[in-house]
Amino acid sequence: MNRRHFLSTSALTATASAAGLASAGTERRMGITMASYMIRWRHRNEKTLRPGWENALDVLDHCQDLGAGCLQIGVHGWTTDFAGAVREKRESLGIALEGQVGLPRRDESTARFESDVKAAAEAGATILRTVCLGQRRYEKFETLDEWKTFVKDSRTALERAEPILSKHGMKLAVENHKDWRIDEQLELLNHLSSEAVGVTLDFGNNLALLEDPLKTVKALAPYLMSTHLKDMAMAEYEHGFLLSEVPLGEGILDLKRMIAICIRANPSLWFNLEMITRDPLEIPVFEDKYWTTMAQVKASDLAGTLKLAKSGKRKMLPAIGEKDLSSQISLEEANIRKSFAYGRQQLGFT
Repeated sequence: MNRRHFLSTSALTATASAAGLASAGTERRMGITMASYMIRWRHRNEKTLRPGWENALDVLDHCQDLGAGCLQIGVHGWTTDFAGAVREKRESLGIALEGQVGLPRRDESTARFESDVKAAAEAGATILRTVCLGQRRYEKFETLDEWKTFVKDSRTALERAEPILSKHGMKLAVENHKDWRIDEQLELLNHLSSEAVGVTLDFGNNLALLEDPLKTVKALAPYLMSTHLKDMAMAEYEHGFLLSEVPLGEGILDLKRMIAICIRANPSLWFNLEMITRDPLEIPVFEDKYWTTMAQVKASDLAGTLKLAKSGKRKMLPAIGEKDLSSQISLEEANIRKSFAYGRQQLGFT
């Protein structure tokens, strides 16, 4: 049994069992990641036009209203009792769960990591999404040596995590989080060579590292465990290009083709919408710092990405900076619901 077949079949069984649902082959609903509700979640204790959320139980109610089949949410600090309550509620609603965890980057954080893994398992999750870098590569590192240290430390953190995952029968899906280019992430995964560690594929992130989205999907497909489904818009600016999430169908990504590649690689995959409502990200490819850790990138990769930015044909991208909080939250909700509608009407989701 090769790696791709193992991941596809084992994940299919685990996901269907954990969710208490028919397999994705008979019903394919979109999921949602909490990053889509970054504004509302961050301000959940403030009075707004919409009711606040206290915790994951409230979000599950919203998932039912939205029609989401899976929720990807952080599990840090969950008690056994709370995890049990989450399991009971999500099973009653027919909603699957993927946890989000931080890596054990130091020996002393290993116990915390195992506690999070156990809480996720108690709640019924079988897949945990994580990142190696919480920031953007081209903004974080001042020197190449800093990058090399990060690569070494990330490898060590995953080596700490792997036996804990195997012990509890969990899978860890490492996102391409504007940190790893394709070859670097493949090298990391091949070094670990573990069925417990794979990929959360973000459909748009590698554009910020000058890589074609279709190429990214094809290369990482054998390792797919989870996704962040999104569409992207691009525009030029004086220091490079701008990059924004936009509602599904309003951007430049070939979503149908990308989804088809993912399904062939892992039929049980949940497509979790990550529609982040925010100001455009600046990708300063004309600035020296951008190239500190990417000196080996081909000129053709830069040219291809800039061509995509030109083809976006947008002078301006959506922005929220001047809107008040209530307007931002309303726009966030509208973008998410528009994306779910497009998914049902155009992408084959139910």
